[in-house]
Amino acid sequence: MKNWLAPAKLNLFLHIIGRRDDGYHLLQTAIQFVDLCDQLTFNLRSDPNINCKNSIQSISSQDDLCIKAAQLLQSQSSNKKGVDIIVNKVIPLGAGMGGGSSDAATTLLALNELWDCKMSLTQLEELGQQLGADVPVFIRGHSCWVEGVGEQLTPIEPSENWYVIIYPNVHLDTRKMFADEELTRDCAPLKIRDFSQMSDTNLTEFANTENVFENIARRYPEVDRAFKSLDQYASARLTGSGSALFASCQSKQQAETIAAKCATEFTVFVVKGINESPVISLSEYNYA
Repeated sequence: MKNWLAPAKLNLFLHIIGRRDDGYHLLQTAIQFVDLCDQLTFNLRSDPNINCKNSIQSISSQDDLCIKAAQLLQSQSSNKKGVDIIVNKVIPLGAGMGGGSSDAATTLLALNELWDCKMSLTQLEELGQQLGADVPVFIRGHSCWVEGVGEQLTPIEPSENWYVIIYPNVHLDTRKMFADEELTRDCAPLKIRDFSQMSDTNLTEFANTENVFENIARRYPEVDRAFKSLDQYASARLTGSGSALFASCQSKQQAETIAAKCATEFTVFVVKGINESPVISLSEYNYA
């Protein structure tokens, strides 16, 4: 039985440049994967039932994106088999690191193969978009410049730096973050060619970029303390609309040194940026 990996991600920046008539926010962001991964296993059933056992008990079956992904794929294919999914969570919840979206994407990719659904990558991305804005990029499996509501993907090759990630052990609700009245929704659009000129040594200092959720997140005392802790040693930036923040480092040693100095009240990770998702190497699916 093989384990399927679901990597975390970092938003190297995150802007909102407007809203559609239906209320969805129009985004611009650059997403890079990191080598912090959840592990999933899939045991096929002869009946159509779909179950998921998650190592984090607080995730209900109604909110479990793995179950939703499997049900969606099952409904859109001729497959009548079910599956028991086991998720070993490593990526923290509400951190803005895409753990739930990544798990959903890996579920779609794995079951497309295991159920022999024969869906194309484009079809899977379209299904993923129904589950969440971050799901398509995890299905694409490569670091991307992301626009629209998460469906416009252009592969990019940012430097695969080492990062320190601090999780303040607080879960921020994505819907509340996007609904906040003080959220900046009119950032000037950037061009991808300008982003490609960013510094190789510190991606977070690319001129004219930010994470528009930072000021909102810093209202939470734990997040504000985490910023103050990390900012002593490196330039910190929020990822996604969650509570985790990160800093780019020039080496693993530097990242480990900074991590050791951060306040012990936080969960700290030292990770490597990766531009190709590890789920690609595990899958027999044709990505061409």
